[in-house]
Amino acid sequence: MAKKKTSRIQKPSASRQRHKVSVNHILLPFDFSIHSKNALRYAVLMAKEFDASLHLVYVVEPTLYPADLGFGQVVLPEVEDELVDEGERKLQSVIEDHIGREVDATAVVRRGKPHQEILLEAEKRKIDLIIVPTHGHTGVEHMLFGSTAERIVRNAKCPVMTLRPEVLA
Repeated sequence: MAKKKTSRIQKPSASRQRHKVSVNHILLPFDFSIHSKNALRYAVLMAKEFDASLHLVYVVEPTLYPADLGFGQVVLPEVEDELVDEGERKLQSVIEDHIGREVDATAVVRRGKPHQEILLEAEKRKIDLIIVPTHGHTGVEHMLFGSTAERIVRNAKCPVMTLRPEVLA
C-alpha cells in the first residue's frame, strides 16, 4: 500500500522575507489636458497610499515663429515668459482646487523639450515614481511627433506608471 504524501507549508526564511516598496516622491507631468487632469486623481491616490509628496511639472516648449526677410526662425521670449507665468498660476490653481491639503504638493514650470525637462526634474527631485498619462497618438501623428510618455519610459531612472486614456475615462 502506497503512503500518501503530505505537503508542508514553509514559512519564509529571513532571507526570503517580503520587501516593501518605498515611494516618497511622485512626479506628474501636467499639461492641463483632460488626460492630465484625470491622471491627477490617480497621482493623488498613490501619494496618499504611500504618504508621498506629489510634484507637478509643466513644460513650456520654445516658441518658434517663421520670420520674414530670410532670417530664419525667431524665438519670442516675451511669449515664453507669458506662458511660464500663466503655467505657474494655473498649476497653483490645480493644487488649490484639486489637491488641497490631501497630500504635500508642489509645482514647477520648466522650459525646453518636455521629455528632457521631465526627466531632469525627476532626477533633481529624487523622484521615486513618475505617473504619466498617454494621449493615445497612433500612426502618422505618432511617427511625426513621437511620444513624450514613451521617451520618459525609455529613459527614466525610476519606475514609470503610464495611464492610457481608456483607463482614465
